[in-house]
Amino acid sequence: MSWVFLRDLLSGVNKYSTGIGRIWVAVVFLFRLLLYVAAAENIWKHEHDEFECNIKQPGCENVCFDHFFPVSHIRFWALQLIMVSTPSLLVVFHVAYRENREKHHNQKLYKNPGKIDGGLLCTYLISLILKIGLEIFFLVLFYKLYNGFKIPHLAKCDIKPCPNTVDCYIPKPTEKMIFLYFLVATSCLCIVLNLSELSYLMFKYSIKCYLKRHVKKQQGSKSNCCESELIRHNRAAAAGRLHNSSSSLPLNMQDEHEKHSPLT
Repeated sequence: MSWVFLRDLLSGVNKYSTGIGRIWVAVVFLFRLLLYVAAAENIWKHEHDEFECNIKQPGCENVCFDHFFPVSHIRFWALQLIMVSTPSLLVVFHVAYRENREKHHNQKLYKNPGKIDGGLLCTYLISLILKIGLEIFFLVLFYKLYNGFKIPHLAKCDIKPCPNTVDCYIPKPTEKMIFLYFLVATSCLCIVLNLSELSYLMFKYSIKCYLKRHVKKQQGSKSNCCESELIRHNRAAAAGRLHNSSSSLPLNMQDEHEKHSPLT
């Protein structure tokens, strides 16, 4: 199987990721994709041919193998790797949409089409939630299909057409168990990284919104202060004009003015 398309996808997503997102890309590429291609694929390559039961009843061995391995481990992990990487396409498509929109309008609509803000931030958060959900889904599915994260040395099978309970032997169980634990651990690490990136982006966005509200509040309080100062200034000017007009009247008119003044 060629994994060039997945490598190109991860390298494209890496340009628009945060620091934590780049660590996630490195973990997926180094500890999952390369490990899968270099080692795991060869270990499980002949798992059906090397699966043996202590009876040669026709069909018994095939039925037992299908019972203990309803889905091949190697194909299961291949499907998981593809599915958890697919949500990153949402970010790539959104950035491509921004770039095409700028070309269509022949003007600069965004400071940086790849900057995680506005609608692209929502798309990025959705992709993270999808990746977390898919990782958890595949871990739970693996646990249900194989009755836990283990590979037994000996499997007992009593499914027809087997005439009785037969012993079946799984090849290289210890080696497979080591790789199984390692792949499960990297899957859990990816979940932690995605959760950390999701929390970081939400915290960063919350701080940004809080600072915007704080600045608007400060600007509103300053404008209210200016308005109150202007009102006091106008009142003082009006009082001064009233005092000057009253002082310019004759003495008897000043007495009459003081009598009718609301201040007396």
